[in-house]
Amino acid sequence: MRSLRPLLFLLLALPLFAQTQNQITGFRDTAAQRALDEKFLAVPDARLAEQHLKTLTSAPHIAGSPEDKQTAEYVAQKFRESGLDTKIVEFKVWLNWPLEVSVDLTAPAGVKMHGPTPEHVEGDAYQDDKRVLPAMNGSSMSGDAEADVVYANYGRPEDFQKLKEMGIDVRGKVVIVRYGANYRGVKAYDAQLAGAAAVIIYSDPIDDGYFKGDAYPKGPWRPATAVQRGSIEYMSMYPGDVTTPSLASVPDLPLNERTPADKAAAQPKIMCTPLSYHDAEPILANLRGPATPREWQGALPFTYHVGPGPARVKMRLRFQYAYRTIWDVIGTIPGELPNETVVAGNHRDAWTYGAVDPNSGTAAMLETVHGLGVLLKSGWKPKRTIVIGSWDAEEWGLIGSTEWSEQNAKPLENAVAYFNTDVAVAGPHFGASAVPALKQFVREVAQAVPAAKGPGSVYDVWKATRDKEEAQRKTRDRDIADITGSQLRVPNAKSADVPVGDLGSGSDYTPFFQHLGIPATDVTSGGDYGVYHSVFDNFSWFKMNADPDFSVEKQMAGIFGIEILHMAQADVLPFDYESYGGEISQYIDTAEKKAQKQFGTQAPSFAAVREAAKRFTAAGKAIGVAQHQPPADPARLNATLHDAEHALLIPEGLPKRPWFKHSIYAPGEFTGYAAVVIPGVNEGIDANDLARTTKQLDVLAGALNRAAQVLESYK
Repeated sequence: MRSLRPLLFLLLALPLFAQTQNQITGFRDTAAQRALDEKFLAVPDARLAEQHLKTLTSAPHIAGSPEDKQTAEYVAQKFRESGLDTKIVEFKVWLNWPLEVSVDLTAPAGVKMHGPTPEHVEGDAYQDDKRVLPAMNGSSMSGDAEADVVYANYGRPEDFQKLKEMGIDVRGKVVIVRYGANYRGVKAYDAQLAGAAAVIIYSDPIDDGYFKGDAYPKGPWRPATAVQRGSIEYMSMYPGDVTTPSLASVPDLPLNERTPADKAAAQPKIMCTPLSYHDAEPILANLRGPATPREWQGALPFTYHVGPGPARVKMRLRFQYAYRTIWDVIGTIPGELPNETVVAGNHRDAWTYGAVDPNSGTAAMLETVHGLGVLLKSGWKPKRTIVIGSWDAEEWGLIGSTEWSEQNAKPLENAVAYFNTDVAVAGPHFGASAVPALKQFVREVAQAVPAAKGPGSVYDVWKATRDKEEAQRKTRDRDIADITGSQLRVPNAKSADVPVGDLGSGSDYTPFFQHLGIPATDVTSGGDYGVYHSVFDNFSWFKMNADPDFSVEKQMAGIFGIEILHMAQADVLPFDYESYGGEISQYIDTAEKKAQKQFGTQAPSFAAVREAAKRFTAAGKAIGVAQHQPPADPARLNATLHDAEHALLIPEGLPKRPWFKHSIYAPGEFTGYAAVVIPGVNEGIDANDLARTTKQLDVLAGALNRAAQVLESYK
């Protein structure tokens, strides 16, 4: 049906929402909006973005540190210079800072390793700053452990299950797992469930080191001593301060209103620390026992074995846990409509310098604010209020954004969208994720912004890259078919346009979208990036590898700003609920097949939820017609469009993790970052829990029917 829309709208002479190249959906006067876009896009400056990044990364600035506060003050200054009503909002949150981190190889005799080895390459100007804290995992327990080592691949449930099938007992052992495939906190969670004494997470060169290409400083990939820091907070349970789920950690919050950390569901109960592959190599090289399954083999120069032993390690971790002050910076541009708000944000704290993650996003965001400030000084005022947040302590568990959104849950009922960026620039390749209602919106925004690399718009380069990749895939498929005689895969009809991903977790859209039900997007520009969360994610690496002339920074400032402008100025909110319903129907089809395989003849009926999805899709199609006509009452139409996403929330939340309330998307309990679609149903199936699956089908049908009823209420 979507492919018929352009012709239908042309025939009906309804130009407001025509789906053509460079169309701006939701506007009566597209010429006026294009003129505003051009005025904005003329402002972001690559040279200023470079200066922002150099300033923000001049010192390591872990959350809660004096240097972190200085970055907050810098951002606040730039917000105020652009005319935003600006304040620094403090929270007091539970954080651990390292006092002692050591890992020693104690067996076999004669083999020595004392880690973590200091991160070092030849010629890096930033690596020796004494303010860089030892490599660590946020939220790890303090403690001591000495035990034989077992290698568990990526530390996924299926990896621990495979070890069990191989007769390998991990109870009481130190488990070593490699980064990748899932969130590091899930690795710790899985190891905790399996009874391990402690966890080591290392970066294997097959995933982001020399196996990928030249290592820094010769190239962009991870050098031998580089360590990936990161939080292991169990964000699949809930993000934010572990002691205040669904409650803001304001500075004067009494202790008796906080959950004790040792009773907090999101607080790990296991020791965990990261290592470089330089330090992991002697551990892995001295494991015996069975050889690993071939897919577990990394790129270190020997055959990997699972153990246990004879490699044995002694770990000693000492952390100072305390309630520490963090600083969000909030800038506001008041709009003409008091009850509609557009929120955008990016975090600012970093494990070390954070040139790519996150301050490529902060630099782009500051140039977005610069452009909005020029519009303000010309007399422009947005239709909807714009709120821009620079979040703190994201690296520890999305803390700054979660605490602020929980503190402002009531006023955020008026928010029509949340726009996120984080790793804004790691290279030249644009990509995005979004709620389905905003996927076409993101494509249109990309059409409005000139590409930094290549001719035309960001969309043009994005699509050309995608088309080239698809052509290469078809050639590979054809070659395989010639050899094997197999039938070529039939392309999915919905893949005709550039793909926009689904929102999982791991960045600051989570509390806005999955807890409060605010439609969200996340934009990035990727590339070869092997120094994530290491001391080498600094200005030198960025200028050498990510964006030497800062033209991609300028591009991403444009993308972020056009998202804000188009949502703030739209006459009718540009939400596409018909496509949303179509995606949900696909999720239901897939889940039904999985349930039939899992439960056999006892599989529950999907009839009710299928009918609810059809009703939601039909209601989305009907309101789409209303969106494409000049509305008699735009405020009521926009209120209806706004309320539909909220209706997809589950008041009681998901089983086992009630903080997550969205019925369609959540981070997976055992993936962390990756989205699980219709999570209540799919996780019930994965758990082989028929009763839970049946109940969650009813819950999902209820949410879809509520959302459909909201859309149907507009006549």
